[in-house]
Parts: sequence; structure tokens; C-alpha cells
Amino acid sequence: MKKLAAKEEEIMTLFWKHGDMFIRDLLKYYDEPKPHYNTVATQVKFLEEKKFLARRPMGNTNQYYALISEKQYKGSALGAVISQYFNNSYTSVVSHFIEEENMNIDELKELIDLIERNQKK
Repeated sequence: MKKLAAKEEEIMTLFWKHGDMFIRDLLKYYDEPKPHYNTVATQVKFLEEKKFLARRPMGNTNQYYALISEKQYKGSALGAVISQYFNNSYTSVVSHFIEEENMNIDELKELIDLIERNQKK
């Protein structure tokens, strides 16, 4: 899955939070000064080309909807980081957090409990 640019991720976050929308609906969620309609339309078009969004024709306009869930995107992005920086080793990831990020014993126990609960499913 391709990585999103910051502005693209901002738009996708709006879709994940608010669901299907027209471009004019997207503009409602921007603070002033709002971006130009054509700017947002271009970014939406790029997201459609990257297969993150699809459109549904409605009259003389299009309603857009997400093809990828936020969970899918974040999982893919995290997987890429683990692959690139930790040689696909989750042990290396946890070791990094213990050594460099000061993960404490309670957090580690919570993580172990979560793993055990998921393995029982």
C-alpha cells in the first residue's frame, strides 16, 4: 500500500471520521482560510488514482468514499516501518521501546496480556 502525503492523510482522516462525502462537504471541515475547491478536488483525484478513494456519480457531481479503512492503512504503515527498520522482528520493536522509549514493566505486562488474549481467540 502506498504511503500518503500529509495533505492526503488529512483528507483520508476526514473520510474515515465522517464517511462518504462530496468535495463541498470536505471543505466544511477545514479551518479558515479554507483551501480552494479545485485544490481539494485535485487531492481527491490523486487519492482516487492511488485507490484510497472511489466515486459514486450522483447527478452532475460525485460522492467519494474510502476504499481503505483507517485500521488497514495504519496497519500497513506500521508493517512497513517494522520491515524497514526492525527486520520484521516484533521482538526488536519491543526491545527498542524498552531500551529507548522507557517502556515500563506495567506496560510490558499489559502487552503480554493482550498477546495471550489474542492467541486464545
